[in-house]
Amino acid sequence: MAMTLETGRPADETGRLEKELRCYDFLDALGVAYQRVDHPPAMTMEVCGEIDRTLRAMICKNLFLCNRRQTAFYLLLLPGDKRFLTKELSGQLGVARLSFADAGHMEELLDITPGSVSVLGLMNDREKRVQLVIDGDVWNASDFACHPCINTSSLRFSMADFREKVLPALGHPPIHVSLTGE
Repeated sequence: MAMTLETGRPADETGRLEKELRCYDFLDALGVAYQRVDHPPAMTMEVCGEIDRTLRAMICKNLFLCNRRQTAFYLLLLPGDKRFLTKELSGQLGVARLSFADAGHMEELLDITPGSVSVLGLMNDREKRVQLVIDGDVWNASDFACHPCINTSSLRFSMADFREKVLPALGHPPIHVSLTGE
């Protein structure tokens, strides 16, 4: 399947979800230049691989996690090819037990459904209940890629814009970790 890299928001927004359009509004208001590719739902590594090749950027794993009591929530960004080990992250965060948060909390806090987790969902966390956690390999990349809160499109923009414009506007200062996946 051929995917086309487009610049900016879709010209025809018919059928696009409000939460996706809010992402474009957010990036446009910040003056972030971005490219977009539309694609089938990114539910398999095959589709993700094709998206990676089209975007020419590292697409992160975006893991929505919580503590045992489901009172503390974390959004972890790490490279798609890096293995996630709960124990390694728990140790670096000083949290006894981490697990995947449920779809209900994902929807409530980020207005996102499973398969569409994105750092841009943090704009919906007005109460700042989710802590952003970024692996060093993501932080040091030249470009950043993510979904616009829906898994049928993916965006790419510069890491400089991510650090200098997007993160400050999201209001979720990140905790930096260095995960080995080993």
